[in-house]
Amino acid sequence: MSEEQAGIEPGSAEPVAPAPETGHGAVDGVIASLAGLAELPVDEHVAVFEHAHAQLRGALDAPSGPRPPTSAGPVG
Repeated sequence: MSEEQAGIEPGSAEPVAPAPETGHGAVDGVIASLAGLAELPVDEHVAVFEHAHAQLRGALDAPSGPRPPTSAGPVG
């Protein structure tokens, strides 16, 4: 369906609902940083996405903190 068929004027941006929270603060921060993407020229989008991707990888590769102790049952 083209923009004309959908009743959207070319060049107009549709409002986008905010992304749901993930429960991971660093990930939510990266996602929130993409909110202003529509105001940037398209040729800057790749750099923004590459930066966001690097931040997400760092956030998700980082240790999440101490792990709860596991119960060591009988071996054997």
